[in-house]
Amino acid sequence: MADRKPKAKAKRKPADPQASRLDDLARKHGIAFTRPEPDGTEVPISTETKRRILAALNVSVDGETVPDGPICFLPQVLADRRVWGLSLQLYELRSSRNWGIGDFADLWEMAGIAGEMGADFIGLNPLHAPFLADAARCSPYEPSNRRWLNPLYIAVDQVPGFQPRDALAKELERLRQTDLIDYAAVADVKLQELRRLWQAWRSGGGAKAPYEADAFETFQTDGGRSLRLHAVFETLSAHSAAGKGSIGWRQWPAELQSPDSPAVQDFAQSRTDEIEFHSWLQWVAHVQLTQSAEACREAGLQIGLYLDLAVGEALDGSATWSEPDIYVSSASIGGPPDPWAVDGQDWRLAAFLPSVIAAGDQSPYRVMLDAAMRYAGAIRIDHAAALSRLFLVPFDASPADGAYVNYPKEALLQVLSDASHHHHCLVIGEDLGNLPAGLRKDLEKARLLSYRIFSYERSDKGFIPPKNYPSLALACVSTHDHQTLGGWWRGADIAMRAEHGLVPQATADKDLKARTVELADLARLLKAERLPAPDPRSEGLEDADLDRLTVSLHRLLARTPSMLLAVRLADLTKEENPTNVPGTSASYPNWRPKLSLTIDELKQAALVKEVAKALASERPKQSRR
Repeated sequence: MADRKPKAKAKRKPADPQASRLDDLARKHGIAFTRPEPDGTEVPISTETKRRILAALNVSVDGETVPDGPICFLPQVLADRRVWGLSLQLYELRSSRNWGIGDFADLWEMAGIAGEMGADFIGLNPLHAPFLADAARCSPYEPSNRRWLNPLYIAVDQVPGFQPRDALAKELERLRQTDLIDYAAVADVKLQELRRLWQAWRSGGGAKAPYEADAFETFQTDGGRSLRLHAVFETLSAHSAAGKGSIGWRQWPAELQSPDSPAVQDFAQSRTDEIEFHSWLQWVAHVQLTQSAEACREAGLQIGLYLDLAVGEALDGSATWSEPDIYVSSASIGGPPDPWAVDGQDWRLAAFLPSVIAAGDQSPYRVMLDAAMRYAGAIRIDHAAALSRLFLVPFDASPADGAYVNYPKEALLQVLSDASHHHHCLVIGEDLGNLPAGLRKDLEKARLLSYRIFSYERSDKGFIPPKNYPSLALACVSTHDHQTLGGWWRGADIAMRAEHGLVPQATADKDLKARTVELADLARLLKAERLPAPDPRSEGLEDADLDRLTVSLHRLLARTPSMLLAVRLADLTKEENPTNVPGTSASYPNWRPKLSLTIDELKQAALVKEVAKALASERPKQSRR
């Protein structure tokens, strides 16, 4: 018998020390090693993704270079009763006096309307500073700087010294009549007139309260370097645009990409008046938003303004230019592939570095919160998952090459708690989508209100009954990212996702079949609550049927234990088109549609009165205790 040779053992590849170090660094800096696919399975991220995300976090693979429970404030009114309020996009308001975009004076008037209806808050879109040099870049969720305000919301006719001019009248009427906001034209006419007012104010024409010169000087002092650099950025951005260059700093000449460079200093010295003008715009916006908060108090709104905070800022805006060291350097915030966006999403938003976001008494996160809470009785944290982790996509890569990165959750919740108590401001967390395990429980412990949209609140048995909603929550029928109720009933949201290429038609067909089940479930739930319900087989609803459904569904949500109920104004005006189609950019006019009714018409609208009457019976101003 021939000698048998023992089988050679398979040679193991020697461990790659570089790969091992890469994994160690990735773990240390909170990078998840997998990401979800649309079907829910997890797939590993690549070595290159780990390397690029680490680089974006300012971590060098060859030598590392990066350095009892919080409880948020709840106002006393919520201990006594459940409240409700209106939610709206400020820009969408129509009036006989605004300049083609809703403004702070419209907000003062809406405060009075909300008070008469029995509401206790007005929820708004983010009011963060945009790119004034390219006003058509109008998404409130991709701001240039979250610390500062959008001057396009200034009510120009309320600024001291304003005098109506015949030369303006025709253009203003044209801007009021458009169904979509013409941001570029609005910016042109507003900034031109505000410059005239600025010059008059400087010469002593705006001395009366609250526009005294001393107050402006105090505002400048308090704003410090941040305000000045924002004004310098706006001036540089406009200068670049005038020369057919980029409004965003990443495409500027190298010598202008740092705010401390000699070239920027020289430019600023030559443009002192324009820089002060942009600081003055911020002050006027601050004065008028402060007046808006006061208008809410005078109207009896117990919570007042409820402001929305975007999850990040534009990659090439004022904030990242002014303070580059506090932002992730070469990756942007996005989302992994999911059933509603099968290729994933890259939101092109800059994120704070996890290593600095909550560091110090005046951490970047605290500064951003203070900027909103100074005006608000409530704030909404968009994409509350960011309190625990963010999905980061390296520049020039696809979302499939992104990865989750952990953020200092406990520290961020502590910052939120401290700020909310300092400003007496309650906090709502948009806890939707792909959340880290246990985050909802952590937010509940920290007294952040959950965000509950009716169409998402389902179990295997259908829509959950009102009694099963959480108490520590805000409930609503729809938001700016959804069709209004009538559009949802006819499946317009599903059709639009396919139309704009966000999902395959086969997925849309499947979703439409599921919608017929949802309509039947809705009708059954309303009947169980002894509320009028339409025939779920109706493809569309006549006006009277849609009105009854709108009243019924708001009554239903008003019966939940949830502390807050938000009534979307666009549901009450029965808008045909959505505010925003998530995942689209050029294919839909996001953030441009106006309401179909003016503010004066709202006061007389039958559905507005009916919903207000229903909510007055379900959530009366006086406590039932």
